[in-house]
Amino acid sequence: MITILRPLSTSELLDRTFHLYRNNFVVFFAIVAIPQLAVLAMQLLFARTFLGDTPRTLGVFSIPLTIVILICVEISHAATVFAVSNFHLDRPIRIGAAYSGVRSSILRVVGISLALYFIVGFGLILLLVPGIYWGLKYSLATPITVLEGTGLSKTLGRSADLTKGHRGRIFVTYLLLLILNMVVSASIQFLFGLGLPFVRHAQTTFTATRFALTALSGFLTNSLVGPLLTIAFTLIYYDLRVRKEGFDLQLMMTSLEASPQSAAAVPAS
Repeated sequence: MITILRPLSTSELLDRTFHLYRNNFVVFFAIVAIPQLAVLAMQLLFARTFLGDTPRTLGVFSIPLTIVILICVEISHAATVFAVSNFHLDRPIRIGAAYSGVRSSILRVVGISLALYFIVGFGLILLLVPGIYWGLKYSLATPITVLEGTGLSKTLGRSADLTKGHRGRIFVTYLLLLILNMVVSASIQFLFGLGLPFVRHAQTTFTATRFALTALSGFLTNSLVGPLLTIAFTLIYYDLRVRKEGFDLQLMMTSLEASPQSAAAVPAS
């Protein structure tokens, strides 16, 4: 039985997001934390080895770190989408199965995400508004490419079609979860003795220890609240498919067609 497969209001969608996250916390935390451990390890190595070097040296060695961060983030996004899809459709899934389910999609997800970074970044440079508009227009790119297996062109076109008429609601959802992320991040940094972000502090020297604590706080923030945005956007993907394509009816018909076959497969006693 499918728990919820109907059009959801913004409050219902957020409630469903937290419900899925709370009931499957270990799975979602692990899916995000495992790739983030690689990022944390590289950041700690970076702090110990290169902090204090010239800006030119730091710039050269920050390039592989950025690449690793991008790949790890997209791996966790793809696996989270796959897990959300299964949980939302009442198909329990384990951590390893979530990773194996997106193994063939990783390169495509990374490539599409890179393209979107350039598109949205260019829009932000222009006048800010185009970047926000394109970000909302293509906000469902990762769920679409993971769950439908589409390439760049079809993914962007499909995201544009699905989000049309609902980008205001997507913006509100993103903004609320972004604020939550910032609050959690600020709280963890404060507990680590790093002070509050965006506030000028007396200690301005960026030592290796301070860099390491900042990296650790980022790891905890991403692992704890990072899944929420991906969960929400995957649910938005299904919500818009229900609204625009009658996905709930399609799934119901598929289930009804499969039921007689299942019953026929049971031998008579």
